[in-house]
Amino acid sequence: MRRLAFVQVLMLASALLATVPVQAEIRIIQSPGGAVGPFLDLFEKVRESGERVVIDGPCLSACTLVLSIVPGERICVTKRAVLGFHAARSVDGRGRFYAEPEASVAVLAAYPGPVRDWISRRGGLTSRLLLLKGRDLAAIYPRCR
Repeated sequence: MRRLAFVQVLMLASALLATVPVQAEIRIIQSPGGAVGPFLDLFEKVRESGERVVIDGPCLSACTLVLSIVPGERICVTKRAVLGFHAARSVDGRGRFYAEPEASVAVLAAYPGPVRDWISRRGGLTSRLLLLKGRDLAAIYPRCR
């Protein structure tokens, strides 16, 4: 009889655990960026999933689009987090980069206000890489727990 009660409790606990959504997280450890399209697709899926994003290392260039797509309350940073911003650019058939000023304006406008303000105080998006880290970053996004 005791064994049957134990089995029933175990089954009930298993059923309850199966109905509780699992909170997962996406951890960015190191991303040099790259083509914008795949990052937009990935971060759109992350936003829809409800997962939290932990930035735990360099998140450069197109990786920073996570800030525009995933709600800010689902993003946290560690002491190792670094965000790197620069103006939008494309590559021609010969492998040469060229500026995309209209895309830069659109990207800057999509960032959250505090990030936009930080970038603007440093001269805006240019070909030079701006690195947001340390206290400046922790003033915008919470430290991960």
